Amino acid sequence: MSETGGVLVAGIGNLFLGDDGFGPEVVRRLAADPGAPLPTEVRVVDYGIRGMHLAYDLLAGYDALVLVDAYPGGGPPGEVTVLEIGPDDLGTGEFDAHGMSPVAVLANLGKLGGTLPLTHLVGCTPAEVDEGIGLSAPVAAAVPTAVSAVHALVRRLTATQTPTPAPARSRRS
Repeated sequence: MSETGGVLVAGIGNLFLGDDGFGPEVVRRLAADPGAPLPTEVRVVDYGIRGMHLAYDLLAGYDALVLVDAYPGGGPPGEVTVLEIGPDDLGTGEFDAHGMSPVAVLANLGKLGGTLPLTHLVGCTPAEVDEGIGLSAPVAAAVPTAVSAVHALVRRLTATQTPTPAPARSRRS
């Protein structure tokens, strides 16, 4: 396990562009649900459009990353897709510190001195990404499905991690 370890759940998207706000809405619900807490080794963050912030946080060394984002994967609006993402899926990624997409952040992680952790995407096919606040009806209806998908991924990812041993304590007589 790495220095930080654990799982980073990252909500990605611009809430001022309709369904692009899907990721932030899902992580908001995850963080606000006291009835279904996530394990302590899971960190949930709404990155919004702050791609460089995500890149720097990944340099801390997580064992796994779960991205939650709008994903125009070709299905009908509101369809939730779970994918595993590897380095070969990223290409080179265009580096732009002012507006880095998740693909660019992950593709350039090595240039920043980091390593891509085991990465999954929980994505939802958007209906609208025009200017405006609020999710369309099919994407809003998909939020609980995405929350459940993140919980299932986290259970699987944390079950496969080896706990970090506690440091040895000296005993005084």
